[in-house]
Amino acid sequence: RFHRIGAWRVRAVGARPGTQPMSVGIDSTPAPPPLFERVGGHDFFKRLVDEFYDRVEADAELLGHYPDLDDLQGARDRLRMFLEQFWGGPTTYVEQRGHPRLRMRHAPYRIDATARNQWLAAMAGAIDVLEVAEPERSELISYFASAADHLVNAR
Repeated sequence: RFHRIGAWRVRAVGARPGTQPMSVGIDSTPAPPPLFERVGGHDFFKRLVDEFYDRVEADAELLGHYPDLDDLQGARDRLRMFLEQFWGGPTTYVEQRGHPRLRMRHAPYRIDATARNQWLAAMAGAIDVLEVAEPERSELISYFASAADHLVNAR
């Protein structure tokens, strides 16, 4: 198991669960920069979220899952700030809104497998339009699929 200390990844050696490691080995390979930096930072996430919400607004069924149509710009801003922070960028989201609590924030809305699939298709389409290279594309898709699965609350 590796832990990050600055730019270094440190591996605990000889540790048992619940105990301190007996020795520490250092992997001299610097950790890669966060995905936020690898994909282009704020500009990338602004474009991703705008492309995603353009798709939401063009799909009446998907748009129906958004309760406050007067605040779609606010929804864009919140998603962008969340994604920037999640992927290693500025911590603006938590500074303005507190802990993300995604499941709690989405609990009032009915999210079934169909809604999950529509949301994920719109996000995957946005990623495709931006022509995100590997491995970042797979990292994004994997996270969004997992997050979408986690938010399903209805059958």
